[in-house]
Amino acid sequence: MDEWLDRPIPRETFTSDGRFSQQSPLRTLFASNPHKVTGPQWEAFEEAFGSDQTPGGPVWLLEPGETVKRKVLHDRYGGSRQGGISKCAKSANVLIFTDPKTGHQHGYFDEWAEDGTFHYTGEGQVGPQSFDSSGNAAIRDHVKSGLALRVFEGSRGTIRYVGEFAVDPAAPYSYDEAPETGGGPLRKVIRFHLVQVGSTAQPPAVPVGCGYRVADESVTPAAPQFGAPDPDLTGRNLKAHRGLQNALAEVAQARGLEILSPRVTDPDFDLAWRMTADDLTVCEVKSLTPANETRQLRAGVGQLLDYHDRLRERASSVRAVLWVEYEPADTRWIGLCERVGITLAWPGREDDVLG
Repeated sequence: MDEWLDRPIPRETFTSDGRFSQQSPLRTLFASNPHKVTGPQWEAFEEAFGSDQTPGGPVWLLEPGETVKRKVLHDRYGGSRQGGISKCAKSANVLIFTDPKTGHQHGYFDEWAEDGTFHYTGEGQVGPQSFDSSGNAAIRDHVKSGLALRVFEGSRGTIRYVGEFAVDPAAPYSYDEAPETGGGPLRKVIRFHLVQVGSTAQPPAVPVGCGYRVADESVTPAAPQFGAPDPDLTGRNLKAHRGLQNALAEVAQARGLEILSPRVTDPDFDLAWRMTADDLTVCEVKSLTPANETRQLRAGVGQLLDYHDRLRERASSVRAVLWVEYEPADTRWIGLCERVGITLAWPGREDDVLG
């Protein structure tokens, strides 16, 4: 013996692992002859012996952008193979699945919000959602429980790991209304506000964007939080922001462009469009008033530089557009944006960004 394990590893760790489903050395584990194992089986042993000595269970091996079959994911880390929220018993993780292809039929509308958090709809397809659900409670209490939130795009078959997230400590969740499964009556749903933990950069093969989601211009502004408020989340600015965004999307769509909203794998841009399959334009929209003009322009430039950097390897050509409510009083912003590769434009100058 080279070393002793701090705690025993149950045989079920391997018998329940899909990598041992065919010929297995587990059948005659105590026989005198050595048994040949496959590469994946040896990897399973190394995972267990190297990491299962800690209370956290198997070490997390997936990197953002990697794909995995959901069955294999649960075989390795535990959790239920059904549903959108899966708390793992054999590892310190809560697995979260977001799937726009199937989620809408159950009233699950997951999306990036203006405040930069990803709004994830809680568990429960019929009736009002509550924290009596183990999945909803697991997300709410994941920090206190010492569990990592692992977000995946897709819900069945081959899924894609997006990265680790956490509930926003300032505003962990809110309530909204959404229809029951199959377009039933409206009911109360929980919307968790998730923020990225560390890097969730995606590899070049991950596609950018999904079909455009029209922004709700009748939405109630968010309640003010401690600290400097985001102008686009309060008062008239929220309605102005969404009106600007929808109006630009309508003009772009009328010109035959493919309009996109961000997926969970993308940075939280307002909208994007393609003129060709290889050309991507990413756009940040900013409402303006004389009192917040400079701050809004500064924020927009910083956001676009981040979006461009994160998307430049996922499209052959990426262009950045800052679309604002009116021509800035300080015209130096036009030249400043041009020098850093951003097109600054406003209503009436659609040809500058869509032509």
